[in-house]
Amino acid sequence: MGGCHRGLMTISAEEVLKEIGPVQEILDAHDGVVTVIDTADGNIMLSLDGGCVGCSSTPMTAMQIYYSLKQLEPVQDVIFVNGELPEYMRTFIDQKMADEAKNIGEIV
Repeated sequence: MGGCHRGLMTISAEEVLKEIGPVQEILDAHDGVVTVIDTADGNIMLSLDGGCVGCSSTPMTAMQIYYSLKQLEPVQDVIFVNGELPEYMRTFIDQKMADEAKNIGEIV
């Protein structure tokens, strides 16, 4: 997946869209659209458009996308340019991922 640019792994817009996986089915059902604005240096810039604009579920959708993409090696950060992911949700997911990384190999 991706290539290498200035020593960093890169990811294409097509790979980003592929990785949102099951969320895409929900977006399709509600005319939601993920727009990949940039992927430079592993910093993914997205906006949720179409049916996502004004939808009360948009922050949860953004959280699912953030979690999926942050697990990919070439992804450094995921930025929702229209503020679809509130900071407290970003912090929650970052903490969840840090806890999961500490518990790798443990039986829970």
